Amino acid sequence: MIRRWLAALAFLCVSAAAADDLRVQPLPPPAQVNAALAELGRHLFFETRLSGDGSRSCATCHAPEKGFADGEPLSRGYNGTEYFRNAPGLLSVRLKPRLMWDGRYANGDLASVVREMALDAQFMNGDARIIAERIRQIPPVLALWRRAFPGQDEKTELRGEDAFQAIAEYMRTLDFNETIVDRALRGEAALPPRVEEGMRLFTGKAGCVACHAGPLLSDGKPHRLGAPEHPAILREPLRTISLLRYNAERGLPRPMAERSDVGVYAVSKDPAERGSFITPPLRGLDHTGPYMHNGRLASIEAVIAFHDQGGGPGSELRPLKLSARERQALAAFLHALSGSLTLTPPPPVYNYGIVGRGQ
Repeated sequence: MIRRWLAALAFLCVSAAAADDLRVQPLPPPAQVNAALAELGRHLFFETRLSGDGSRSCATCHAPEKGFADGEPLSRGYNGTEYFRNAPGLLSVRLKPRLMWDGRYANGDLASVVREMALDAQFMNGDARIIAERIRQIPPVLALWRRAFPGQDEKTELRGEDAFQAIAEYMRTLDFNETIVDRALRGEAALPPRVEEGMRLFTGKAGCVACHAGPLLSDGKPHRLGAPEHPAILREPLRTISLLRYNAERGLPRPMAERSDVGVYAVSKDPAERGSFITPPLRGLDHTGPYMHNGRLASIEAVIAFHDQGGGPGSELRPLKLSARERQALAAFLHALSGSLTLTPPPPVYNYGIVGRGQ
């Protein structure tokens, strides 16, 4: 009897936790960070001298005025390189369960993402040792480095890898501003009628909350929606090369034979995940379009229409059969998830005759 009671209690607890997961939640409090390390990271985030030829910084593809995205369907890389995926926004990235469209990094591994972006030939083409030497030649930034790493004296050789930790710490300070939805969820405000209707659809008839729950409205899991391929990937040779290079780096069985973005499959090698991508957050959509892993859909309304029809070929979605009014209400709710952007000025440009911004 006791064993059955305990089993029943466990089931109820799991069910309650699952129900709690499937709801829209307000943003949590800001992250607790190492202030000195984050300030160093802020300077490095905007510093072009971390790239091979000093032409680009993290902010090149993650601009504050664009929600720390770039506003392009497909991102551009180092020295003319063209990429085959959309650059995601970085606001509240600390809350993402998985990082990158293919989910190849866990949430707590921001520094590894920064490292890849800084050193990969397609993005910034940097070198950790050269990064350290260039920072040594910028006295104000070097002073911030000494403050962030107090155990290192003037005789200590700088480690370029520490720069990636600092940028990751800065990224943990980036957050969406609260919205009327957050205030309503806390019982501090009432939603406008159309927005309230949209939220009911989101959590009810439309079923969006099944994949878009929590404070970021993302389950962090892979899903296949059948989004249309972006024609530029095969039309523009540099993007095709980027795709094929990625396939080879991920160890696909026949990397040169693939002519589409296989998504999470490239990491997991699970055929069931071919063409699936990690669920993106839904906050800040007004600032981070166009949408989908390849920027193929230009507006929130186009995304709703795509989901309403059940996605594209091979999609795991089902048609929603929403009326025009319901689509409008759902759009009103999604737009309400975008608060204002806090645009803090970038750090000063330090001119010391070194390659980069101060050139």
